[in-house]
Amino acid sequence: MELANIENLLEKYFEATTTVQEEQELQAYFSQTNVAPHLEEYQPMFQHFTNLKGEQFTRNVPLEPRRKNYLKWISVAAVFVLTTSLFFNEWRNQHEAEKAFAEFKTTMSLVSQNFNSGASHINHLAQFEETTNKIFITKNN
Repeated sequence: MELANIENLLEKYFEATTTVQEEQELQAYFSQTNVAPHLEEYQPMFQHFTNLKGEQFTRNVPLEPRRKNYLKWISVAAVFVLTTSLFFNEWRNQHEAEKAFAEFKTTMSLVSQNFNSGASHINHLAQFEETTNKIFITKNN
């Protein structure tokens, strides 16, 4: 490999712009025994990376027995009960509002009928007043 190419790849490597293939070229170069003297300081680093690839985790990790999550299910049940009660409360309030509105309509209908009945009597009074005005006007003249 060309030494200038390796130096350029090292610069790119430390700038974190190398590709996987370029990193493999660097790995192959530094795994050789004859490395340029001014680049020998990087050889242990790349050898360490090669060694890390071969390592495996061999310790046993004890797993704790799975605890039953009663608290989680209790909280789910509590949320269900809360939302259900809110729904039924809202439904009951809406039902009561509809009932109150129906009673209001009935009351207003009765008020309207009584008002119309009274208005018809006022109409008779208006005719009576008009007739009396005609009588008094003709007497005064």
